[in-house]
Amino acid sequence: MTDLPPSAASLRGAVDLSALVNRPSAPAVGGESPAAAPGGTVQVPSIVLGGTDANFGEILELSRHVPVIVDLGASWAEQSRDFTVLLGRLVRSFGGRLILATVEAEANPQLAQAFRAQSVPTVAAVVAGQPVPLFAGVVAEEQLRPVLEQVLQLAAENGVTGTAIAADADPTDDEPIAEPEPAPLPPHHAEAYDAIERGDYADAISHYKTAIAQNPSDREAVAGLAQASLLDRLQGKTLDEVRNAAAAAPDDLDAQLAVADLDLSGGHIDDAFDRLLRLFPTLDQAGRNRVRERMLDLFEVVGLDDPRVAAARRRLANLLY
Repeated sequence: MTDLPPSAASLRGAVDLSALVNRPSAPAVGGESPAAAPGGTVQVPSIVLGGTDANFGEILELSRHVPVIVDLGASWAEQSRDFTVLLGRLVRSFGGRLILATVEAEANPQLAQAFRAQSVPTVAAVVAGQPVPLFAGVVAEEQLRPVLEQVLQLAAENGVTGTAIAADADPTDDEPIAEPEPAPLPPHHAEAYDAIERGDYADAISHYKTAIAQNPSDREAVAGLAQASLLDRLQGKTLDEVRNAAAAAPDDLDAQLAVADLDLSGGHIDDAFDRLLRLFPTLDQAGRNRVRERMLDLFEVVGLDDPRVAAARRRLANLLY
């Protein structure tokens, strides 16, 4: 979990949300635009709002009055669903001083990319239109409340001290306001997700390969195949085992590929790419082909629009040609 910036000077655009601010005629959050009211209050449909690529510009504007917590999750993942319930309950307990925007990460790829959501849940804050990365993964309630309090402190330092008045005040339960059901996944995608949930990565790989065979332009299946393959390669291996093997055999291609997988899975993306790109010139043609294929897979895992992928792709092209 990352620490929050301690002062207003640290509040910077860690991710670029400008494209989401300038959308023309975006659908309003909850059906109507949030309206600022006298006395530092703002009218909203709910303390828990559904965020999308289309309406996030309005949520950014709302963050100029009240800090917004952004939860990028997945409705198909039980842990993510349960965490959203917990986060919604805690946000409501702050009496309108915080808003929660829940985002279905896969259905909103621009937001997932902007917040660099490589796993669900990924949680960030938006204060005065500026994003503040918080953490990825499930966090226990006793750890979560202090994080929300730090967001409020940061918001106060930036003059964001409003209170949201919600039409659904005093809800009868702790569940977030129901969002429209996402479109059903294609059959092989759904089967692949189920397989990943139960840890059967080989079955997930099989379903993604079938989806690609049926539709070679299915980019989500290509990315899913790369992700499932990464999980399959790492299954059953420990961090110490992988790192010790790589340290003991710096010229062993399998060991270096494994530690690159480990680095990328832990968020050390530049380290993973750099390791393979430094190794590339020392290899014979067969080894270079393996590194190139692995890097193309890792590019898919990270996302082809990620600037780190673009930089690594340029380095790889220079080495190839």
